[in-house]
Amino acid sequence: MWLKYSIYLKKARLITRRSQVRVLPPQLTKSYMTILTIPTYLPIPEAARKYGLDEARIVAAVKHGKIKAAMIDDTLVIAEDDARQEARPLRKEDLPEWKKHAHLKGIPIWIGEASRKYGIANQTITIWVKRGLIKFLGYDKNRKLIDEADMAYCAEVYSQRKGQGKWLFDNNGLPYKPKTGPLVIA
Repeated sequence: MWLKYSIYLKKARLITRRSQVRVLPPQLTKSYMTILTIPTYLPIPEAARKYGLDEARIVAAVKHGKIKAAMIDDTLVIAEDDARQEARPLRKEDLPEWKKHAHLKGIPIWIGEASRKYGIANQTITIWVKRGLIKFLGYDKNRKLIDEADMAYCAEVYSQRKGQGKWLFDNNGLPYKPKTGPLVIA
């Protein structure tokens, strides 16, 4: 919950910009409405319950500077916006890109056929299988069978961000999000 306070001065208005203070006449003060927004802070147990996070993970994120924290009456509280950001989906199955292909889950496809169907090199698919991004289902004679839902998900991420030398996936199988630079995805 965001608390918003509107501050309105009737006689004169002080506006601070770049350490300059100006006083405006009363007839112009109606067009200048200052809204003060105060971020909401939650105790760690409440944030963990609300966003489905582990308390140890929240404390680790605070120590690494990913979540803003403060002490209020001997209680550690964290910024709700940061907790919400940290609670993004942690499994690829929760992403909309994967849900589009969920109906293909458990359907086997061999690597050569997947390569032709999705237009991705055999070696790239093999690397994804070795990294655990695509589930290995077994063998059919000498063909390696993989899960088509995982393959379709990886192919979709690949088509959105393809290019040599780019990271496509993080360690959890989620699309990689760079922290800086021109490829930052909001």
